Amino acid sequence: MKKIFLTFLMLLVLIGCKTNPFTGKSTLNFYSNSQMFPMAFSQYDQFLGENKVVKGTSDAQMITKVGQRIASAAERWLDANGYPGYLKDYQWEYNLVQDETVNAWCMPGGKIVFYTGILPIAQNETGIAVVMGHEVAHALADHGAQRMSAGTLQQIGAVAGNVAIQDDKTRGLFNQAYGVGSQIGVMLPFSRNHETEADRIGLQIMAIAGYNPDEAAKLWQRMKAESGGQAPPEFLSTHPSNDTRISNLTAWAPAAKQEARKFGVTSFK
Repeated sequence: MKKIFLTFLMLLVLIGCKTNPFTGKSTLNFYSNSQMFPMAFSQYDQFLGENKVVKGTSDAQMITKVGQRIASAAERWLDANGYPGYLKDYQWEYNLVQDETVNAWCMPGGKIVFYTGILPIAQNETGIAVVMGHEVAHALADHGAQRMSAGTLQQIGAVAGNVAIQDDKTRGLFNQAYGVGSQIGVMLPFSRNHETEADRIGLQIMAIAGYNPDEAAKLWQRMKAESGGQAPPEFLSTHPSNDTRISNLTAWAPAAKQEARKFGVTSFK
């Protein structure tokens, strides 16, 4: 039975790989767009129906304007780098929701929500572009499907351990250790890597869209000030620390500008 589980696991990993066009690396992904997108679109519509969507204001219009520019920049990059049609199943939608939470998110397939609570920290169109680029990058890199795939493997590992271990006491100890170990040692680093990847891809896309990538680090400085330094240690968090992000974004900004120049963008908002 143990050998069967291991063989199945290896086959699953080998089959479930997809190349990230922005990094060129193989990624863990068992779920196709045809599986992910309908679920995401349905959940998005349900969320909008249960929350107050802001319509017709200058802020709402700005969210849509920036989102369209970022999505267009992503498509330009993908077309130019050998991925025409990559976005054919995406259905971009940008909504502002009345909520004081400092957050924004993008579901698989391009369904985006900004909360009004993040607007004071974004401050302006370029700040919105920093956040938008990051959220769009999650969708472009299939991070939602990858998280589901990693969760599937985590569950398979737990089942395999419970099947292999016959002693109840030992099984209980295994479940405790596996739960903590797989979360801290695998799932949280996996999530932090996605956030870092989205920061880098988003920075590049916002620059191609004509927004100044130097502003990204400044936005995270404002995020840090807003948090008041209250954050868990990085190794216990789903996200890199504010200081890590500020350092990374500062270092990556020149390369993002250089990439934008390939598309004729030489000045930035």
